[in-house]
Amino acid sequence: MVPEVLSQAEIDALLQALSSGHVDIEAIKKSEEEKKFKIYDFRRPDKFSKDQLRAIQMVHESFARQVTTAISTMARSLVSAEVASVDQISYDEFVRSLVQPTVIAVLDMYPLSGSAMLEIAPSLIFAIIDRSLGGKGESLSKPRSLTDIERMVAERIFMRILELLEESWSTVVDLKFRFVNLESNPFFVQICPGSDMVLVVTLKVQLGNIEGLMNFCVPYFVMEPVVDRLSSQRWFASTGRKGTENAKEKLTERLKDIKVPVVVELGHAEIELKELLGLRPGDVIRLEESYADPVAVRIGSNVKFYAAPGTSKGRYAVRITDVVQKLGAEEEDVVWLMTS
Repeated sequence: MVPEVLSQAEIDALLQALSSGHVDIEAIKKSEEEKKFKIYDFRRPDKFSKDQLRAIQMVHESFARQVTTAISTMARSLVSAEVASVDQISYDEFVRSLVQPTVIAVLDMYPLSGSAMLEIAPSLIFAIIDRSLGGKGESLSKPRSLTDIERMVAERIFMRILELLEESWSTVVDLKFRFVNLESNPFFVQICPGSDMVLVVTLKVQLGNIEGLMNFCVPYFVMEPVVDRLSSQRWFASTGRKGTENAKEKLTERLKDIKVPVVVELGHAEIELKELLGLRPGDVIRLEESYADPVAVRIGSNVKFYAAPGTSKGRYAVRITDVVQKLGAEEEDVVWLMTS
C-alpha cells in the first residue's frame, strides 16, 4: 500500500494540534479503519474502468463536435453540443429516467452481437424537424408521438447522426451502426434485461433557445468483446494516425475530381498587326512547324507533353510521345487526349 504523503501545511497543523493537546487519538484510529474499506454496491457493479470511461468520453467529445456542425447544417441554425455525462448504470434505471413519449432509435452494432439505442428528447427532435421543414424551430408544449411525415424526417436525422457516431468510434473500434426502427415508449425497447449494466453517454444539445438531451445507451455485454481496446492511449495514438490517413485519402479523392483545361497546339506563327487586320476568309497562315513535328500539349498554361496528331474512333486525337514534366505516369505509358 502506498503511504499517504502529507503537505507541509498539514504537517504544521498536526504538530500544532499535538502540542495543544486537541488531537483525538480514538478519532484518528477510527478514521484509519474507515479508509481501509471501500463501499461496493453489488447491485451496480462497475464494468468499465476509469481509463475506459475516459476513452469513451473522448470519442463522444469528438462526436459532439461533429453533431454541432451536422445539426447546424440540417436546421440552418446555431447549435451547440457537449458531453454532459458518461455513466454505467442498470438498464432499468436508465429507462425509468426517460420521458414518455420520446424518440428512440434502435440500432444494430456490427460486428458486435446485440442492440443499442439512441434517444433524443422530444423538445429537441421536434425543434430540429420544424427547422428542417422551414419552420422557426419551435418545440411542442406537450410531447406527442411522431406523425408519418415527421418519422421520415426523424429517420434521416438519425441516419446522419449514426454516420457521425460511426466515424467517431472508428478511432478506437471499427463499428457499423444500422438503423432498425423508431420507438416512442422506452418500456417497449428491451435491448437487455433490466438488471444488466449499460453504458450511457449523455449529450446536452442546444438549438437556439431549445435545450435537450441526447442519450446513447449500449449494454455492457455488447461492448464486452471490444472493451479491452478502449483506452485513452489507444485513442490518442489512433486519432493522430487515422486523422492523417483520412486527410490524405480525402485530399487525394478531391484532387481526382478537379477539372483542368487541356489544349493541343498544332503550331504557331508570328505576323504583323497590319497583316492580322487584313486577314479575310480563305487566307492561309503559314505555321513554323511542319506536319512531322510533334505538337505541344498544354495543361493549364504550361506545356506538359509532346504528342503526334492523328484520329481515334472518328475524332481528332493526339498520341503522347514525350513527357516534359511527369504527372504521376511513366514516360512509356500511352495516353490519348481527345479533342472536340
